Amino acid sequence: MRRRGAVVRTRSGDVQGVAPSATLAEKVEWLIRNMWPAEAPPPRNNVETAAAIARATGEDISSTTVWKLRTGRQDNPQLKTLTALATFFGVPIGYFGFPGEAGPIDDDLTFKALRREVEAGVVRSEVLRALVDLSPEARWVVDEMILAAARADRLRRHPERPPSGDS
Repeated sequence: MRRRGAVVRTRSGDVQGVAPSATLAEKVEWLIRNMWPAEAPPPRNNVETAAAIARATGEDISSTTVWKLRTGRQDNPQLKTLTALATFFGVPIGYFGFPGEAGPIDDDLTFKALRREVEAGVVRSEVLRALVDLSPEARWVVDEMILAAARADRLRRHPERPPSGDS
């Protein structure tokens, strides 16, 4: 069972979460969905993803490498590839590291992604304020509903993946 981090809603409305214990593929996919630089046009495929990273960092990264990273077929990339990813997405290289190192980074990135969604109007700030104002009991109910919705959404989008115990 893989634990997942905080739940956020992406630009496309997908509910996503990732935890430090996530695989490299899950981390790369999370970055592409949630931390894509605002100044770069959203990628439609791995070719565009690789080209954007190469343009921004000067590191020659192929679409095949991006595909392998996203699908988990490559889980031990070269340091220069991880450095290019960290530079492009504006994350510390430790994000790709061991769970103890990646945990605090994951939390910071989740809040940053959520802030971007609020600024873009995808998540309404009044909803977050209302969540903070709820009693602990009511907040627990909302938490459970969000986690259940995230699990159901993930299962709908990726029926080949077994459901995890957390979102």
